[in-house]
Amino acid sequence: QVQLVESGGGLVQAGGSLRLSCAASGLTFISRYTMGWFRQAPGKERESVAAISSGGSTEYADSVKGRFTISRDNPKNTVYLQMNSLKPEDTAVYYCAADIRGGDYDCWGQGTQVTVSS
Repeated sequence: QVQLVESGGGLVQAGGSLRLSCAASGLTFISRYTMGWFRQAPGKERESVAAISSGGSTEYADSVKGRFTISRDNPKNTVYLQMNSLKPEDTAVYYCAADIRGGDYDCWGQGTQVTVSS
């Protein structure tokens, strides 16, 4: 059974940094899959933040370009989201997801809270 477990969230002041981790179990070679980070703020819909394809290409939401970086450590089966220059509007629950079957994200983590104070 595939499990994604996020960690690294917390409370940080505006301008600060956090690194989120997403550890995958029951899933070998995460490099085979597109992995993504999403977030959902209170009262808002879930939105895509960043993704990394099996080929290593990355894409980002316009709101985080230049501040966030997605990466993966294949031997550790872990995907990261480095978040710099955080803003209060980045406050949300952040979720890791994997596109395993192809076509859509079909495996999700439980989420980790990120709170950015002004």
